[in-house]
Amino acid sequence: MKKWCLLALFCWWPVAFANAQMPYIEEVRALGAIAGQGLACGSSKYDTFEMLARAILLTKSPSDKLQNDAIYAYSEEKANAYISKELDGFFECAEINRRFDRQEIFKAVLYADGTIKMPDGQILTPRKPYDARYIYKNNKDREAAKAIYNGTQATITEVKVQDDAIAQANGAELPPPTIGRISRRRN
Repeated sequence: MKKWCLLALFCWWPVAFANAQMPYIEEVRALGAIAGQGLACGSSKYDTFEMLARAILLTKSPSDKLQNDAIYAYSEEKANAYISKELDGFFECAEINRRFDRQEIFKAVLYADGTIKMPDGQILTPRKPYDARYIYKNNKDREAAKAIYNGTQATITEVKVQDDAIAQANGAELPPPTIGRISRRRN
C-alpha cells in the first residue's frame, strides 16, 4: 500500500506543477489588463512596464502565429482595461498606481539580446534573439493621444511626402503616372 501511494505521488507531482502555470495567451491577456489600468491612471512606471511586458510577450512565444495572436490579445485587453477605467471615472487611480509601481515585474532584468531574468531567478531566452532596445520607445504624447481620443481636433505638425526620387536615384525606370477612368459598369 505504501509503495502504491508513493508511486501515485511520484506520478502526480509533475502534473500538479504543470497545471499551476498560466497558459501563454492568458498571461499576455493579464499583462494587457494591467498595462491598460497603468496607462489610464498615468502610472509613473508605465513605460518600463510596457517595455517588460512586450519583452515577455516576444520572449515566451512558442511560434510566430501564437505571437501574433498574443499581440492582438494584449492590445485588446489593454484597450478594454483603459476604457473600463475611463468609464468608471478613474476610480481609485491613486491606489492602482501604488500597486502598479510595486509589482514584482520591475525587478526583472532585460538583456540586449532579449533574454529576461525574472525576479524568481528564472531565465527566459527568446526562440529568436532580437535587439531589445527597439521593443518600446517612450512616448511622451500620452496626453495628446488621450485628447484626440476624447474628440479634440488633431493638429498636424509635420507632413512628409515621399516620392519616387529614391527609386530614380537608384537607376530604376518608373512607368509614367496614369489616371485610369473609373467606371461602375462591369466589363
